[in-house]
Amino acid sequence: MTVWIIRAFFIISCAAVGFQVGVSQGGTFSTGWIGAGAGAGLAGALIVLEALLKKVSLRGLFAAILGLLLGLALSRLLFSVLESAALAGPVPPVWRAAVTLTACYFGALIAVKGRDDFNILLPYVRFSPQDRREEFVILDTSVIIDGRIADICKTKFVEGRFVIPRFVLRELQQIADSQDPIKRNRGRRGLDVLALIQKIQHIDVSIRDEDFPDTREVDAKLVKLAQLLGGKVLTNDFNLNKIAELQGVRVLNINELANALKPVVLPGEMMEARIIKEGKEYNQGVAYLDDGTMVVVEQGRALIGQTVRVLVTSVLQTAAGRMIFAKPESEGAGRGAFKSAAR
Repeated sequence: MTVWIIRAFFIISCAAVGFQVGVSQGGTFSTGWIGAGAGAGLAGALIVLEALLKKVSLRGLFAAILGLLLGLALSRLLFSVLESAALAGPVPPVWRAAVTLTACYFGALIAVKGRDDFNILLPYVRFSPQDRREEFVILDTSVIIDGRIADICKTKFVEGRFVIPRFVLRELQQIADSQDPIKRNRGRRGLDVLALIQKIQHIDVSIRDEDFPDTREVDAKLVKLAQLLGGKVLTNDFNLNKIAELQGVRVLNINELANALKPVVLPGEMMEARIIKEGKEYNQGVAYLDDGTMVVVEQGRALIGQTVRVLVTSVLQTAAGRMIFAKPESEGAGRGAFKSAAR
């Protein structure tokens, strides 16, 4: 509302100035009203231009300005060399203007198309103390919806500055507005997780407006933003993890962290497990630990619904997670006695 008040005041002011100019030039009120209309029209055109500039990223604007300056410098250098070397007479103003405009156009065009590679431009230099390096951690959509990142932040194990790109927020909003109730709930959960992270005092969260219009996939945009900022990508997406690593971007994977925090179980150890269902093989029972690890108990079919002590026989690490194979304590009493004697 404040913006519209400022715009209305600007239009009225321009119309008043135009009215005064019209009266001073024509000497009549009719010319004054013509000047007021011209002033209001000019103000409206400037407001439209200001609205269009909202879609222009700051990085693209700086790249275009740099390209214009380079094109102008190159054209002036060319004319100076030609005139000083006496290879040509004075260049006509029309040709000078045409060459200058052409050089500026191509300079701005090339700079805008290659703006993602301008990591040495002054607007992208981050000044920080030499003994402290600012780490950017870029969150992707999947890890925000997952929600475990909020709990990790509360434990203070993650440091640095969290970066949430604007295109990730747009994707979250699209998911939250989906017609599918499951997707809609996931999107709203992600927005709630972001609000919770922003309330954590020791976490610095910033929204970045950088976008890459030439790239449509959100994963590719995340990788480019991480390369631009020199930061890490926080995700639980397996494909994004691999793509980022191939391009030299550091990745923090929530699933890998969860697997690393699972308790270590070695063959020969005793543990308690509640057998809840039948296994795939004959006479097997299946139990699950608190962290979701599957425990396959040989000769455990008759023990379904009971909590029993089992002896770990082997541990298998798969792409889907960790599996533990065990047998009831009575079946492994001899091995357990041998282990105790060895100790």
